[in-house]
Amino acid sequence: MSIQAKRHRIGYALAPKKVQSFIQPSLISHASRHNVDLIAIDPSKSLIEQGPFDCVIHKLYGPDWKLQLEKFYLENPKVPIIDSPDSIERLHNRISMLEVVSRLNIPKRSQVLDVPKQVVVLDSENLKGNGVVGEIGFPLVAKPLVADGSAKSHKMYQIFDSEGLKRLDAPIILQDFVNHGGVIFKVYVAGDYVQCVKRKSLPDISQEKLATLKGSLSFSQISNLTVRGNEGFGDVVDLEKVEMPPLGFVEEIARAMRRETGLNLFNFDVIRDAKDRNRYLVIDINYFPGYAKMPNYESVLTDFFLDLVHNNNSREMLTGNIEDGEQESYIGGLKGNND
Repeated sequence: MSIQAKRHRIGYALAPKKVQSFIQPSLISHASRHNVDLIAIDPSKSLIEQGPFDCVIHKLYGPDWKLQLEKFYLENPKVPIIDSPDSIERLHNRISMLEVVSRLNIPKRSQVLDVPKQVVVLDSENLKGNGVVGEIGFPLVAKPLVADGSAKSHKMYQIFDSEGLKRLDAPIILQDFVNHGGVIFKVYVAGDYVQCVKRKSLPDISQEKLATLKGSLSFSQISNLTVRGNEGFGDVVDLEKVEMPPLGFVEEIARAMRRETGLNLFNFDVIRDAKDRNRYLVIDINYFPGYAKMPNYESVLTDFFLDLVHNNNSREMLTGNIEDGEQESYIGGLKGNND
């Protein structure tokens, strides 16, 4: 007589657009074959009454949802909640987002990790001249201060001169545009799993070319390269010939970033300085990104869910070493792997 394997219930609370892109039939099928059932959570109803769950994943915001998670944790302290709202919110501001990178503890090696120079502009009046640009200079990239995944937060501009600054509205981040060979590396993280993929990016701009450019150029996510009027900037990039960053270096960044942020589901965008091939710059960190764009995402995410529910040490893995009497975060105690 065979013993039926226990099935694991993973509750997901996601916006409709995210459900459509992430909860693909292929993921549901693959997960089901491995005894994982993906259960939709209705955020308008009591989370406690919709269980039981072996794990909850979410990408919803706001005080009402945060309260739901708090109540659920108090009733179910052993159920992992992926991830803590407070940790996620650090990525919603492009200042605190890149501050994470400066705190990463990465073993010394030939590769250098950096972030672009940037200026925060809080008053639109300061955009009417060159003074705000300071030591950055043109060209630069302008990004909204808020990075909450909304369409507005993805609306960016490449700025070529002071006239281009005038179309911007504060608050905004002005970021040094670093020539990077027209390629961006997107690093996906799901727990211990790390995968790096190549995508086309904004092309390099020489000083000679910059002299002929005026105003600004609107684009959305760099990796999707939805750019208007960008023809003729440079050579077409052959991604097949682009060398990937060293895998060990990428994995070290991912581990350090996971420790520093306390997050388990995120990706970060990296570019390689065209002037120094050992210099890499993190330009964005995103919570719960578009995993369906990642090769073999069904098995990666299913394995992540199984690791959460099978690993007897998962609580310690996710919370770090908590001293007796230390107060845990209410969200499953998810403090990250702080050493």
